Amino acid sequence: MASAGPPAATTQPALPSGAAVLRTIPYAFILPEIFCGTWVWILVAATTISFPLLQGWVMYVSLTSSLISLMLFLSYLFGLHRNSENWKVLDSLYHGATAILYMSAAVLQANATIRSDSNLHSPLYYHLNSAASLFAFITTFLYILHAFCIYYQ
Repeated sequence: MASAGPPAATTQPALPSGAAVLRTIPYAFILPEIFCGTWVWILVAATTISFPLLQGWVMYVSLTSSLISLMLFLSYLFGLHRNSENWKVLDSLYHGATAILYMSAAVLQANATIRSDSNLHSPLYYHLNSAASLFAFITTFLYILHAFCIYYQ
């Protein structure tokens, strides 16, 4: 009877560092998340904030998430993770929680957009709010996609 040899070791794929971050799914989603989230903040800031409670939350979520995602991107870029498995857990939890927060912000921004349609004096603000709603839902989708991809990796 032949021996099967040593059991095959299951190795987890290494976390990307440097330019590999831009070529590896789900880490390649970080730059579009930052880009779209920043556009949400810019578009909401360009309007007259008619509903401060609603749009204040949208601006808080978009700006905070963009800054934290930028720090996470830079830490991957410079290899600060040192290939630790804890970074995958941190990444998954961060993107999952941010997806939930962004979904609430996107819904509130859509509500503010619908309510700003009644103001016939400024169609520009309606268009800016509409674009902010679109980018908020795109950003939500990117965060959800990133969270699931890292979870199932």
